[in-house]
Amino acid sequence: MSAVGAPGLGWVWVFAIGVLVVSSLGIYAGISEKELALKIFAGFMAAGMVIMLIFGIVVVVMRNKVRDGFSGASAEAAEPFMAEEGFRAVLQQMQESAHCCGLASAGDWGDDIPSSCACRPGLDGFGGFGSFGHTGCKARPQGTTGPDRIYQQACGEVLVTYVDYFFNIAIGFLFGFAVTALLGLLVSLLMLHQIRRHDRGAASASPVPMKTY
Repeated sequence: MSAVGAPGLGWVWVFAIGVLVVSSLGIYAGISEKELALKIFAGFMAAGMVIMLIFGIVVVVMRNKVRDGFSGASAEAAEPFMAEEGFRAVLQQMQESAHCCGLASAGDWGDDIPSSCACRPGLDGFGGFGSFGHTGCKARPQGTTGPDRIYQQACGEVLVTYVDYFFNIAIGFLFGFAVTALLGLLVSLLMLHQIRRHDRGAASASPVPMKTY
């Protein structure tokens, strides 16, 4: 994931610990019925909702840009990706499973085409990606070394499907957290209202515990 610019595992841990801390704060605020703790929790929920909405919109815009970029990938556009050793390793794994060769074309590998581009006979005619075959074989470019027959389809076309799939998961995740934060905000505001109403009526009536109020 970090090879294509996505957050590394460290940031995932930071986010998970942050969610755990805020959730623990909400549990403490609900059990203790302390107005200050509820206000702090409500503030976190409001900030989290806004942040998740912003990130969700950014991811939607980024998905469209990345999808357009990979759909019309050229040799010049593929050069920055192919310069990354991590991306080259990921691309080689994808070539074996998705039955494709190169990001924009086989020429992305230069003069030495890897064995993962080797086109295996007997899988033609299915199209698509994964274990469903490929769109066909072709001879390797002249002046290059490697397998005699390579996959005709470029991995950029297949990568669009993968990228779109993972971006849709991220969008659902972010907007789902935004809705969850909104629900947490509404619940905390309702509890604050009940506590203040209970405190106002405590002077004129016998106190009633918040949980039975």
